[in-house]
Amino acid sequence: MSSGSRSTFPVSGPEAAPSYEQRSHWARYQEFFPGGLRVLPDNAPEERWWSWRGAPVHLDVVRRDGAPAKLLVLHGIGGYGRMLASYSRLPALADLEYLAPDLPGHGLSSAGFVVGYRQWVDFVIDLLAAERARDPRPVVLFGVGTGGWLAYQVAARVPGRVAALLVTGLADPRLAGVRDGLAANPGAGLLSGVFAGVPLVPPMHEVPLRWLLDVTAVSNHARFAAAFASDELGGARRIPLELFRSYLRLRPAVVPERFTGPPVLLARPEEDRWTPGIHSKRFFERLAAPKRAVSLVRSGHLPSEEAGLAELDRSVRDFLEEFRVPH
Repeated sequence: MSSGSRSTFPVSGPEAAPSYEQRSHWARYQEFFPGGLRVLPDNAPEERWWSWRGAPVHLDVVRRDGAPAKLLVLHGIGGYGRMLASYSRLPALADLEYLAPDLPGHGLSSAGFVVGYRQWVDFVIDLLAAERARDPRPVVLFGVGTGGWLAYQVAARVPGRVAALLVTGLADPRLAGVRDGLAANPGAGLLSGVFAGVPLVPPMHEVPLRWLLDVTAVSNHARFAAAFASDELGGARRIPLELFRSYLRLRPAVVPERFTGPPVLLARPEEDRWTPGIHSKRFFERLAAPKRAVSLVRSGHLPSEEAGLAELDRSVRDFLEEFRVPH
């Protein structure tokens, strides 16, 4: 177990804390989701703050004390929790208590130390521990995009703590083919291999995300992709090279052949240009855990298309019922 704080969430944030009422670029994404899933200021999650290793971490929270389980939603590199708020309104998930953190150093969350991918894993494990301290309700992890790899790493390291694993991607970033898909240009795939293999000096050095990843591939809708590319908390942000480097080289906490649980649902976007589903499928097929896979038709990396989201909703409901996960 890692050594982060296990305190419950404070109601207010640090002095002069930013909020998504002021940083409202996220609202531009809502027009691309079906009407019933759109999040507006009057129905947005509550904003909470949590101190983790001395750093203020932002969380979107929908507390439902009567809910049978909790949903913990994880974004990937370059994302943030509020971008995923529409998934809280999927009918199959809408009755669960909902938490979506801005992982340390992303979104509105700060970090006063070098953030590597292993620290993200530690953070989620500590957040799980804090939730278990509040009450014993089961927790479902939902990893969106490259957040699926994070969700897998967490579930593998704390067996028995996660009731189910939902992911839209499960590609192993150590593989050259996966890196080529992530890369911002043809030469960046080779460059990512160099980043993965050599130490960085200084480790806190940051570069624009667009130098490392093809930020336009977040969605197949051109205006959605353009909104992300101009988002100072998203595609227009800078990230520590150490975070990207450690993501590319972190080995699975448990090899898939020895991963026996929790049950896994892989919902692959059919037209994902960032992490093509074939890479997720190869890793998924090696899992020893109970598992199901579906394809989200006509959907890009961050699914917002109505047909794909309808399939996601049906699949999640069937999956949770099949494996008797409270929902």
